[in-house]
Amino acid sequence: FFINAFSSCNPHFLLCVARNSPRPAKRETGPPENTIKTMNMRVPLSEAIQAIWDLDDNRLEAGKDYDIEVQRWTRVYDTTDQASRPLFRKVNDAILRERETFKTFIALLDNYESEVGVAERVDMHERKENWAFIASIMKTAPMQYCFRYCAAHCDKVSLSDPSGFTKLLYKLWFDLYNRSRAKDSSGFEHVFVGEVKNGEVTGFHNWIQFYLAEKKGEVDYKGYIQPRARGRQASTNMDDNVLTVKFNWNGAEKAVGTMFIGTSPEFEMALYTMCFLVGKEDTNVDLVTGTDEFILNIKCYRMRGNLLGTSFPECLEHHEK
Repeated sequence: FFINAFSSCNPHFLLCVARNSPRPAKRETGPPENTIKTMNMRVPLSEAIQAIWDLDDNRLEAGKDYDIEVQRWTRVYDTTDQASRPLFRKVNDAILRERETFKTFIALLDNYESEVGVAERVDMHERKENWAFIASIMKTAPMQYCFRYCAAHCDKVSLSDPSGFTKLLYKLWFDLYNRSRAKDSSGFEHVFVGEVKNGEVTGFHNWIQFYLAEKKGEVDYKGYIQPRARGRQASTNMDDNVLTVKFNWNGAEKAVGTMFIGTSPEFEMALYTMCFLVGKEDTNVDLVTGTDEFILNIKCYRMRGNLLGTSFPECLEHHEK
């Protein structure tokens, strides 16, 4: 159903993807589409976010698929490096190479100029990579849920027009716009890849990009930042799926930035797409990750009214379950 619908967005390429791509592993497909159909879509956005977390079968497991070393805490204006070692001690690179949504996501990370103000140019090969990523994530349970949830709450999305939804995804995430000057940015670049403006890092809220850049020596992790909330907070440790960090990227500083750890590309795409289409600038959610409970605020800013400027989590509180 979904693959046939996607082909209308870019027929020659997506039909080729459907015919020639290896059949995804059972872990990646998530529950059957019929299971998604039976789920109640008339729930608050905060509950929908918990639902896509629970549906994310492609998420990596701490201690098994990856290890992080958070080291010491720091402050936004602290000039001392509180982490002498990288954040990521190890990641199972085979997962990143072999799972379809991770592989197609990583293919997009080198398609951009990091400096704000430098015009982006997207060639045919890069467009095909964008469509391949959309096709891969739409096979997964989080994005199937996202599609149905947005159709239940947003006039721009219709269950009878799945190809229209994929076109909307492309527009929201990959259409270029002016952040500083002519066509120098997109939602995907800002949120997942990161940009540099006046010597400071903006965006860059994705753990996969962080890990790969750190592995190449482009990222220097400076320590983690604790939630601002008063009262007793849980200790920050290696099994946390939400982490607020300070780091340098190619010499430019990111004084504070929050990202999910271990999550799949489809989870984050579903999360931010739902917040953009259904939510407002701030969406509060009590997210239970299994070992922890995070009180989050998902920020979502628009560009030109109908394009995604940025979206990212803020960690307000952190408690052990």
